Amino acid sequence: MHETEVILGLVAVVAALAALARRIGMPYPILMVVAGMAIGWIPGVPRIELEPEIVFLVFLPPLLYVAASFTSIRDFRANTRPIGLLAIGLVLFTIGTVAAVAHWAIPGL
Repeated sequence: MHETEVILGLVAVVAALAALARRIGMPYPILMVVAGMAIGWIPGVPRIELEPEIVFLVFLPPLLYVAASFTSIRDFRANTRPIGLLAIGLVLFTIGTVAAVAHWAIPGL
């Protein structure tokens, strides 16, 4: 199977799952994760290698745009502190944790 056919098939699965999630009232990311894990276990499905540049230039901008366009300004303002703590504080905590573990695991670092 050609890589383009696999990607088009996955796009069709994603569209169907989004419609199903809307119909049953479940958040669509949950169905996407479950379906991704299920597809990963199907024998014979070809492995697709995506370059990071393709993900950052093709897939990520539309996802961020859709998420931003459906964000309520009122909810965003009401949750500014938790959003800031997660966006900045948690990233700094993760950087520090990874640095500490790397320094411990690689003595000459």
